[in-house]
Amino acid sequence: MKITVLTLFPEMFAPLKESILGRAQNAGKLEINIVNIRDFAENKHFKCDDYPFGGGAGMVMMPQPIGSAIDAVDPDHTARRIYLSPKGETFKQGKVFELLSYGHIVLLCGHYEGVDQRVIDLYIDEEISIGDYVLTGGELPAMVVCDCVSRYVEGVISDGSLVDETFANGGLEYPQYTRPAEYKGQKVPEVLLSGDHKKVDEWRKEEGAKLTKARRPDLLNGESK
Repeated sequence: MKITVLTLFPEMFAPLKESILGRAQNAGKLEINIVNIRDFAENKHFKCDDYPFGGGAGMVMMPQPIGSAIDAVDPDHTARRIYLSPKGETFKQGKVFELLSYGHIVLLCGHYEGVDQRVIDLYIDEEISIGDYVLTGGELPAMVVCDCVSRYVEGVISDGSLVDETFANGGLEYPQYTRPAEYKGQKVPEVLLSGDHKKVDEWRKEEGAKLTKARRPDLLNGESK
């Protein structure tokens, strides 16, 4: 799987070199390329934003540097090109598997008041939002998409770790416990110490169903896939 991120602030993506994703990249199972849009600006000051036509607060990212960057990283338009935007489709677990199928995705991070609409019209396949709120830029949403998609790339995480997690089966995950068996008067449920795998499985299903019903009943109706 190859992920290309276009941003004005490449330094923000240092965390993607750490932990599980860092090991996966070092092992060649995953490729994440962070590209500085400013490198493609065709003016002497490498300027990538300007005042919006029609007036208004803030600055808008200019089309030329972004268009040139996309042309460079995906010249034949074989990748899925995505703009991280609060106006986009809300990112959900089901979307992860669709993005995996492309093999290469390009993530465009807007900043300031966003990007020139002509970039979206000419270059972008879809817009994705990570929630109904506004951030200072698309860098954090891009990291969320990178992390979520990368977890399902073969060899990044063991298959067993992906089976019972939240959203994997359309609901929330059951509570997890580890040692010690008692902490500050709170004991681990006896069934988890019983060694009876059938009863453990039943308990986990019941607890997951209870949490889903209490916190995310919309999942029971298939509204959030």
